[in-house]
Amino acid sequence: MLRGAALLFGLVATTLLAQEPTKNPDSFDIEPPLLIPNRDSELPPNTKAAPFLGRDVDLARLEKELERAKRSAAGIERLCKMGALSKLEAEQRALRLVHLEFDLANARLVCAKEEMLEKEKQLTAGEIAKAEIAQTEAGLALAIEAAHAATVKREQAELDAAEANVRRQEKLLALGSARKSDVARAEQKLAELKSQKN
Repeated sequence: MLRGAALLFGLVATTLLAQEPTKNPDSFDIEPPLLIPNRDSELPPNTKAAPFLGRDVDLARLEKELERAKRSAAGIERLCKMGALSKLEAEQRALRLVHLEFDLANARLVCAKEEMLEKEKQLTAGEIAKAEIAQTEAGLALAIEAAHAATVKREQAELDAAEANVRRQEKLLALGSARKSDVARAEQKLAELKSQKN
């Protein structure tokens, strides 16, 4: 009788286990989050493609954000040495600062262009003399030069950040904390940035 019950119980247990899909005994029903999330989604969007419209640009807001980013970036080295801030976070703060400087320089360029157009309209209408437009032309030239310098600085900062990311991913792969696909993705991004620069 006991043998029959044990045989019946074994048959029922085998049937139930066969119906349940095979699971890895080491896996959980709910997977924990990755320790190193995908940081590429946190980077600022590529502002090169974002057009600025002078009427939509709020120079005061951009200047406030730039000052806030400068305060945030101040003392980064000290915070990294203390261990209160990771090197990755410090690099992202510095990159954000460069992007904000680029945005502000381009916004100022757009405003200078609009001011120049307005002065040219006034000149053609005969409202102002040609000598009065010289100061606006000088301001436009300075804005163009500042925007160009900010563009070069942003491109170099993005290239430096991509190179640092490749080195970081290679170190993590050597430690076993990253995958080869992470390194390949970082190398691909670096190659794209280098090809855009050339």
